[in-house]
Amino acid sequence: MTANGETSATVLAVEEVIGLFKADITSGKNWYLALLGAVKNWPVSEETVGDQTYLYIISGEALDMLQIAERLLKAAGNLVPEDEKMAFLFHNKPPLVLTSEKTKELLGDKRFGQHLNFFYGVTAEEALLQAIEEEVRKEEGGLNLHNEVQIIDETYRRIYDVQQRVLLHQFRKEKGYTSSGSTTLEQMKEFSYWRFKHRLQHCEKPRIASDTKKALDWMRKNAAR
Repeated sequence: MTANGETSATVLAVEEVIGLFKADITSGKNWYLALLGAVKNWPVSEETVGDQTYLYIISGEALDMLQIAERLLKAAGNLVPEDEKMAFLFHNKPPLVLTSEKTKELLGDKRFGQHLNFFYGVTAEEALLQAIEEEVRKEEGGLNLHNEVQIIDETYRRIYDVQQRVLLHQFRKEKGYTSSGSTTLEQMKEFSYWRFKHRLQHCEKPRIASDTKKALDWMRKNAAR
């Protein structure tokens, strides 16, 4: 075992994928296409590198592709133009626009399914929260809301029928997380995906469809800004 708890075989598998990724780029392959191939073959669901922990697969179902991309692009160094790295990692803008079918072909069925789980379960779930919060803020005066906690509680009530602290308590209890201290970025993504699954279990299908449309509309509107 390594100091971070990973087996030597796991470390070697990760290094092999990184090596192939770099070799693909060196041979002339577009780095984004090489990256998707590396994501398909990524061998671990989480990893600790130095003092940074990467959670690549949330709840065994949702693939955080940008986490793997960050790991790969750091390893690639100057093989990838810095402006293209930043555009992808911070603005989710790849250098190539691929069809959904081509992306699925490069990622493989399993990874593509996990990628969609993350898109709808984390990215779109957060967008839904933002969309409803905007509605609440527009109605703030009429609703007699006086502080941020009330605004957030009303937002959660409209989506999940309960206040944020109630869901957060349920989430932490289920996952075995302490209720004190700050919540990490990785845990916040887990919480988003947990809320998504909660909605699927507790809301009627027409409401789920309506909320999904609202989230996607919000994403399109904000992407155009």
